[in-house]
Parts: sequence; C-alpha cells; structure tokens
Amino acid sequence: MKKLILYSVGALLLCCMMLPSCSKKNDSEAKIPVTFAGTEAATTGQSRMMQSVADKLNATGRFNATVQVAGALSGDTDALVTQAKLGISLVVPSDPGRLASQFNIPDMNILMAPYILTDPAALKKLPDTPLFKEWQAELEKQGIVYITNMYNGFRSFYTTTPVKHVSDLSGLRIRGFGNAIGNNLAKYFGFANIGISWGEVFPGIQQKTLDGCEIQVATADGSRIYEVTKNLALTKHYMLQSAFVCSSAFYNSMSPEDRELFTKIMREAAAEYGEIIQNEETGYYDHMKQNGVTITEVDLNEFQKAIDPLYTNNDLGFTAGLKERLFKELAE
Repeated sequence: MKKLILYSVGALLLCCMMLPSCSKKNDSEAKIPVTFAGTEAATTGQSRMMQSVADKLNATGRFNATVQVAGALSGDTDALVTQAKLGISLVVPSDPGRLASQFNIPDMNILMAPYILTDPAALKKLPDTPLFKEWQAELEKQGIVYITNMYNGFRSFYTTTPVKHVSDLSGLRIRGFGNAIGNNLAKYFGFANIGISWGEVFPGIQQKTLDGCEIQVATADGSRIYEVTKNLALTKHYMLQSAFVCSSAFYNSMSPEDRELFTKIMREAAAEYGEIIQNEETGYYDHMKQNGVTITEVDLNEFQKAIDPLYTNNDLGFTAGLKERLFKELAE
C-alpha cells in the first residue's frame, strides 16, 4: 500500500513536470522547478538547510524551489531517491551508507563506517577529492547526481533500558540503518537491527515492538523520542552525513550556468549548516535532560574495540588501502 501511494505521488509529480508551465524550463525566462524532499522534522538543521537553499535559489529568479519535509512525500528515503532516479526534479538528503547499498558502491560505506570519520571539518574538503568524484561518476551512470555531503550529527543509542556497556545492547530490538553498515553494527554490538522507516519508530517503541533506536540528537529531539525512551548512551558510533542527491536528467537539463549556481549554493549551505548543527547539539542534549532522559558517557574505547573485527574481517568489502587513500586525499 505504501509503495502504491509513493508511486502515485511520484506519478503526480512527474505529470506536473510535464505540464506546459513546467515544460518550458529550457526557455531562458522560465523558472526551473525543483522540490527538496526529506524525512526529518522541519526544525532540524537538515530541513532548515534545504529551506535556506530553496530561498536562495528562488531569490535568483531562475528557480521555483519548494520544500517538503517530515515525510510529506514519503517517510522512506530510499524510495525518494528512487523517484529522483526516475527523473523527477527532487533533491533528496540520503546518506553515504544508504547510497552505497542502494547503488552497489561498497567503498562509499567508508564515509559512514563506525568510528572512521570523527571530525566534521573533513567534509568541507570531501567534494574536491578524487574519491568523491569517482563516486559521483558511478552514481551518475545510474541516474543520480551526488551534489555534496553535510555533517548531520553523531548517532547514539536511545533505549528503554540503560546502556553502559556493549553487552547491554545484547538482544535489544533497535531501529537502525537497514543496510550493510547497520547490519554489521548490530552484528558486533549484539542487538537485533530493525530497518523500518523513521515514521514507524515512535509508535514501535510506544507499543514495545522496539526497545529503542540509534539516531542523531536533533532528529531524536524533533521527533520527541524522549517521550518513549529515557536512556541515551553517547556511543557516537556514526558521524552522520546528509548526502544530497538529485536526478541526473534534472541536473543535466539545466544550463551550465544554472548547474554551477545550483551546486555552489548547495555546497555553501552544506558547509554553513554543518557548523550550525554541530553548535546546536549541546542545546539538544540539554533539552533531553530537561525531559527526563539520563545521558550516559560510555567508554568509547570499549565500543570501538567491539567494532574492530568489522575491519579485520573486511565485512564491508572495502578496496585495499581505501581508508589510507581517503585520509590522504582529505589532507591534501
């Protein structure tokens, strides 16, 4: 039923794009229609970043940009990316791990792999690296343009029972990424990974079909997770990134000048809001405490040690020397 609704929405958007008013986008005086679509609440940095980009694009007089967040078009990020791949003029914030699984590019998992990237500043240089450009080329062959990455918070565990050690996660039903990264995190931390859409998490915890989730604090706060979980273990196992993508057909339909403007505004906003999100995290943690959440500073060495076999066994199938190459290119 959800897929039917999603594809109906997609068909509606596609029809809109084919209307006379939209089909004139090649005319120099026509505005370029584009929708920014995400699953996070309107209050999060990611959603505010997209609204800022839309406002700046509209101010140029060249674009007619709108923003649909909080799952207004779909609560399933992968489904939104699929719609973009089909040619609809959507810009979608996914993440590198999702894209790696959805488009079969295992090396992209390095950007979201547990305890690999730990400094948000690294993302400012990422779009200029040869690795990023290689991933861009692989995605474009499959109908998707990889525009930029934005820091979107460290992910930790929000649970109904306290988590102080890795063993405390054993047997818990945790909503996490339904991809290779999420499944391997669960494997080495010992919990059952439940890869459902974000919109199903709050009622799942409320109905006790879930014992918690792993998520970034801004999204947890925006979704009022503190109403159903009172324990936060600061494992900070992922440095979450919003990987902004759009349709290759849409991107290439723009003039070179408009593409350059579009990309410039997106990347500048990603850098700006990455810093804003980082600065706002302390306030979100304080708000969690005010709402009765107990925050536990876990021993990060214990959690990192539990993850070490993931890299020894190369469960994510990385190309030999990938980590060293990434850090070398980020340092140049």
